[in-house]
Amino acid sequence: MDVADCTENLPAKAPVIAIEGVHKSYRIGEVVTPVLGGVDLEVYRGDFVVIFGVSGSGKTTLLNLLGAIDTADSGSIRIDGEEFGGSRSRLIEVRRSKIGYIFQFYNLLPTLTARENVEMGLELLDLARAEVERRAIMYLEKVGMKDLADKYPDQLSGGEQQRVAIARALAKEPAIVLADEPTGNLDEHTASGVVQLMKDLNSQTGITFVIATHNKELARVATKVFHITDGRLSG
Repeated sequence: MDVADCTENLPAKAPVIAIEGVHKSYRIGEVVTPVLGGVDLEVYRGDFVVIFGVSGSGKTTLLNLLGAIDTADSGSIRIDGEEFGGSRSRLIEVRRSKIGYIFQFYNLLPTLTARENVEMGLELLDLARAEVERRAIMYLEKVGMKDLADKYPDQLSGGEQQRVAIARALAKEPAIVLADEPTGNLDEHTASGVVQLMKDLNSQTGITFVIATHNKELARVATKVFHITDGRLSG
């Protein structure tokens, strides 16, 4: 039997994100505003995906659906092989175990040190205390923040705070990291460093990144680029 005969029988590589026909609207009183209109998307493990769109185009809503923060009106969403459509408690578990989040404004707790902020992101996982501490220091080191682990957010620059936020997202060792305008609050030089850091971590860990942004520099390092306009996604 030749190689072609063998590979024909191998299962197709499954996407880590599979979205089909997703619609989402919001209602305020009697007014219904459609946000997403029939979105289809496949993302594979290890991809570094960038989604461009202006404010109000639907990119944050799409991330919220992927992150199990919100639910679609119709259509199918699968994350790491799991269909979104179960109980609320199951959605919470998916969000907790499979998804890391990076925000534009870092969302660090001001009364906790950098190390404690990363540890806090692990507290809801079923991990021994020693493993929580090990991961926190390991991922702070990966983002170049180990020496500042005991500093509080107000003692760190914006770029340093975002590095801590990236460490917090990755320390969960999730299937997917979602980032909503992760460079939007940074100057150009600092933003460039954060872009390269995320790409390097993607390459090192194999964790899938999906980033919603205005920052065109991210297209340079993306494996896939999509544009969202009026609630519709195009490649």
